[in-house]
Amino acid sequence: MTDRGVPLDVEAKLHQLERLVAEAKAVPLSASIMLNRAEIDGLVADVRDALPDELTQARRILRERDDILERARADAEHIVEDAREDAARLVSHEQVVRSADRTADQVVEEAREQARQMRLEAEDYVDAKLANFEVVLQKTLTAVEKGRQRLRGRLDTDQLAEDFDEFDVRTGD
Repeated sequence: MTDRGVPLDVEAKLHQLERLVAEAKAVPLSASIMLNRAEIDGLVADVRDALPDELTQARRILRERDDILERARADAEHIVEDAREDAARLVSHEQVVRSADRTADQVVEEAREQARQMRLEAEDYVDAKLANFEVVLQKTLTAVEKGRQRLRGRLDTDQLAEDFDEFDVRTGD
């Protein structure tokens, strides 16, 4: 990673792309430049290949979060079901029934609390990973936008030159 959070591979490829555009040969009698399509396509593909690691990691983290939450729900349901079965078996005597109800309520509450804790921990973990990914992605997008702005600045100048070339001095059109 660079100090801006952009992966070195992406940063290097963007610099290489900028250099190619800056060093491109001008097309005679126009404001256009000539670039090697295969070289540009290769650089763009390299940048794309460099980004999916973070994207894949974010998707994996989200899947892990969903798995953790699903396990927590299943565990809670299993605990609740076990508590209900235990309570049903103890219905034979009034005192036993009261005790079972208290135990079942306690088990259900503990299961809910445990599920809530697991969900909160999973969400905190995913939030931290996504926040980190957001920072990396934002820095990458900033670098890409700066590169595009540089290109646009060059293209805007080229467009003005083309517009001036097309202006008919005799008619004013």
